[in-house]
Amino acid sequence: MAIARRKSNLNVVEAAKIRLKNIFSNKVPVYFSFSGGKDSLVLAHLIYSLIQKGEIDPKLLTVHFIDEEAIFPCVERIVKDWRRRFMMVGAKFVWFCLEVKHYSCLNELENDESFICWDRYKKDVWVRPMPPFAVSSHPLLRPRKDTYQDFLPRIETDGITIVGVRTAESFQRLSYFSQNGGKMTTNRKMFPIYDWKNDDVWLYLYENNIEIPDAYLYMWQTGAKKSELRISQFFSIDTVRHLVNLNEYYPDLMKRITRREPNAYLVALYWDSEMFRRNSKRRRENEEKLAERNDQQPKEEESYRKKLAKLLADIDGNFDTEHKRWIAKRYRAQLLKYHNLQFDESRYKELYEALVAGDPKRRSLRAIMHNVISDHISFAKGEKVMKDER
Repeated sequence: MAIARRKSNLNVVEAAKIRLKNIFSNKVPVYFSFSGGKDSLVLAHLIYSLIQKGEIDPKLLTVHFIDEEAIFPCVERIVKDWRRRFMMVGAKFVWFCLEVKHYSCLNELENDESFICWDRYKKDVWVRPMPPFAVSSHPLLRPRKDTYQDFLPRIETDGITIVGVRTAESFQRLSYFSQNGGKMTTNRKMFPIYDWKNDDVWLYLYENNIEIPDAYLYMWQTGAKKSELRISQFFSIDTVRHLVNLNEYYPDLMKRITRREPNAYLVALYWDSEMFRRNSKRRRENEEKLAERNDQQPKEEESYRKKLAKLLADIDGNFDTEHKRWIAKRYRAQLLKYHNLQFDESRYKELYEALVAGDPKRRSLRAIMHNVISDHISFAKGEKVMKDER
């Protein structure tokens, strides 16, 4: 689907301020989902500045922070600081420590696809202590069953929720916003900085001297790209890659993490492998060394098209949970739907490795299939030669 872009005579900062003032002008409760990450820090500063200038009413504002237990110490410190700031200007700040589900790529190695934050049965191995002021229960929460995305909309039905989501972070978000036209969602969510690019975010943080979690700097120092600078839940495929490297800066981090999630040691042992969708030079060297150790020559690689076909030919046998089988069926349906398009072998590889590593929200599937369609359109126009046709 073509996505139209329109230029404005406003810069992104001024546009975001106008959106925020419009949201508060409705005189209904306003909820702000704060995470302590770079995007929510930008949004927090914009809101805080408008409160200080008297342009929005802090009494309408409730800030919700979902503490995911496995967060960096620097994130906890910064969130505490913003909690103090918002409360001092008259806003409400609720720090939730709830038993909610989180997807974990480490748990994919077991017959369990979720990580339970603040698990009551694992209190002795929590990654960190629960803050004494935290809210640990709620009558509208279904403990151990809900994700925080399930829970928050239930307690925010009387107002508008603002979230620091941006289209630049993924094609799926860009596609969603293009279809939605910037309107409020059915869950009454608004996205004041949806049109900001990564450089806009970092520039705003720099120009306004906003303190960011040290983890961002440590990730950058260990070679992470700007697009990889995310500090959400430890055990997602996007952030788990950094855990071992950051142990240098947080000496007891891996010890606390492996005590909570024993499978986390596999990150150190097998990060550069197919298990974590890696296709690095180090992975290839490791596989060649293994072949030499077994007195074998590296075998000619079986095509990923065949590997994927084998996986999907026996979904019940190859996937051991109901959710994994459901995801595999979605992969198979997409391949059947677009079987007449020409796929590069690289696309089959992406599909195979995403399916093996786990794609619980189908983000990888949507992104890959978008690229497949784009490849096909370019090929049809004569702008691209598929690898298999060379």
